[in-house]
Amino acid sequence: MAYARGRRGGHADNFWPGYVDVLSTLLLTTIFLMTLFMVAQFFVSQEASGKDTALKKLSRQISELTDMLSLEKGNKKTLEEQLASLTASLSASGAENKRLQGLVGIDEGKLTTAESHAALLKGDLDKQAALSAEAQAKVDLLNQQLLAVRQQIAALQAAVGAAEAKGKTDQATIADLGAKLNLALAKKVQELGQYRSEFFGRLNKLLAGRKDIQVVGDRFIFQAEVLFPSGSDQMNPDGLAALDPLATALTELEGQIPKEINWVLRVDGHTDVRPINSPAFKSNWELSSARAIAVVKFLISRGVSAQRLAAAGFGEFQPLDAGVGEEAYAKNRRIELKLTER
Repeated sequence: MAYARGRRGGHADNFWPGYVDVLSTLLLTTIFLMTLFMVAQFFVSQEASGKDTALKKLSRQISELTDMLSLEKGNKKTLEEQLASLTASLSASGAENKRLQGLVGIDEGKLTTAESHAALLKGDLDKQAALSAEAQAKVDLLNQQLLAVRQQIAALQAAVGAAEAKGKTDQATIADLGAKLNLALAKKVQELGQYRSEFFGRLNKLLAGRKDIQVVGDRFIFQAEVLFPSGSDQMNPDGLAALDPLATALTELEGQIPKEINWVLRVDGHTDVRPINSPAFKSNWELSSARAIAVVKFLISRGVSAQRLAAAGFGEFQPLDAGVGEEAYAKNRRIELKLTER
């Protein structure tokens, strides 16, 4: 009854087959692998982004130091030019001093001032040279760090390439497994179809000549009046007699179908559209479910394995005839049997 109530809101074909569980597991495995791959790519991208930022920072520092070095070199050149000019002036002054030594007194103050100025300029030039050497050392260090960052980026790119290649290989393997699984499922469905045809063919022979029992598509249909009194779930003697051949055929079939085929006989109860409200049943849902369960219990009592049976109630919501009238109502009050995969 619990199974039947769980199915009251469903449709006749909304039965969960076993191979969907396998496909769901395969799909979850695929999603898990793809998620791992995407997470790995995310962390690799984050690390590469961090390296790119460090690389840009180092490049900017190198550019600044290069500008400073150029500026210092320019200052050094200017100071060298001034020193050369002063040296030339000093030489000229010395020559002029010698020429005029006999004529005029040597201006000791000016000579001392020129020499002092030249000494100061030379000290500034030495300082600039020291600064330039320090800047060059910093540039060399930054170049080394830049080379190390580039090597790390190259290693990360190689790791990303390897991960992408592995992802493609895994996808190809998953596709191959999916194709094999679909082929195996199709084979099992085909085998079950063969046993279904044999089962319904045997029932047709056993119940030949009865207009109140018929085969529609892949379903075997008993009119409700054959099995139950009106508004009841207690089977009458005619119903028991009609279900005996079915129980016999099922027990024989159970021994023939291979164990690896996970099949089940689904018993569906249906009513007409007219509402019911009796002490036993408050709705057509309850009546249709109770009748399906009664058939399942009878088959179990005749030796059919309970794990090969399922009961479902659909009330008035799956009619065979949408018309209004006693003939349409009689068609819709029925018990359907369907051999399917679990």
